[in-house]
Amino acid sequence: MTDKLVYKDFIGSIHFSADDEIFYGKIEGLSDLVTFEGESVKKLQAAFRDAVNDYISLCKLNNKAPLKSFKGSFNVRISPKLHSIAFKKALLEGKSLNEFVEEAIVKATI
Repeated sequence: MTDKLVYKDFIGSIHFSADDEIFYGKIEGLSDLVTFEGESVKKLQAAFRDAVNDYISLCKLNNKAPLKSFKGSFNVRISPKLHSIAFKKALLEGKSLNEFVEEAIVKATI
């Protein structure tokens, strides 16, 4: 598990700068760059919630969907050996490689 914050279906990545002694992050899955920071965990959490709420308000003002839309297709880079194994397994199960990968993702995310 990685350090993430979740609020209203938004996910924030978290980092720490030892030089600046501050936590910072950004909201993931947006078409825009939205960052937040705090000197403590509580302040970071509050800054994240504020950033999400501000972004939602800004999107409403601009009649824009806040979350990035997904097309349903993406490239996956794996080793040639694993690609071959997955292709053969899918073929033996009577599925396309896309169906095989989709089923694996569904199993991993439920």
